[in-house]
Amino acid sequence: MRHPLSATPDASLLWLEAHRVIAAAHRRPLSGEPTEEQLGLALAALPLGPTRWVVEDLWTPSVLLRDLTELPKGAEAQEAFFRWRFMQSLALEAPHFVQAMEIESGTWLASGIREELRESLLQLGLRLDRSLHSLTPRWLHLYNLLAPSLDLPGILLSLSPVGSGMYAGTLVAWGRTLCLLRQWSEPLAPEAWIQERLAPSAAFLQRESRTPQQLYIWGAPAWPEGNLPVQLLGDRFALGEGS
Repeated sequence: MRHPLSATPDASLLWLEAHRVIAAAHRRPLSGEPTEEQLGLALAALPLGPTRWVVEDLWTPSVLLRDLTELPKGAEAQEAFFRWRFMQSLALEAPHFVQAMEIESGTWLASGIREELRESLLQLGLRLDRSLHSLTPRWLHLYNLLAPSLDLPGILLSLSPVGSGMYAGTLVAWGRTLCLLRQWSEPLAPEAWIQERLAPSAAFLQRESRTPQQLYIWGAPAWPEGNLPVQLLGDRFALGEGS
């Protein structure tokens, strides 16, 4: 399953998280959304041409919209409908650009980005002659890398460090297809993630006959042992440099 915003492999990769930016050999720390100067330095490290951006989950919120059996007619009406459902589901106030794709009958994945942030990224790319070819939430980029080898139900945690040993981020789970997506901006320590977020999600999946068999972790250097086998994902995997 790939999202409409997903990347094609022939474009250069810009990796943009709240705490760092990576572009080829250029690696710099950040403390929130980057400045134009910081982005310009990162993009200058890439060759001219299309650029695919992998962006911090909490800047590109996502939601699964279920039971959508009838949609408005026409592309513009559907775009407006998905934008409305997205904003309503996540209780967002700032206008967002939204794209959606159907992942199974009646269930759609919608991802968005603040229109102000998206416009600033597009304009910067144009000024630097490095067009923004695709924009993908970090969790979805990781999931798409994992997907070809995912034969068993599992869970991915896409984590963002916030303070010492605390993480915000995304939990996604799959059976035959993507079936659960939850995001939290409130940071917790790993033990609290397990107790308050991971365990209830695993219990829900078990009731749905989608009992997870593997836990994949992105963003934490270590993870406590639990009921699921854990695989830590590193930069080499995420940046397409092998495992």
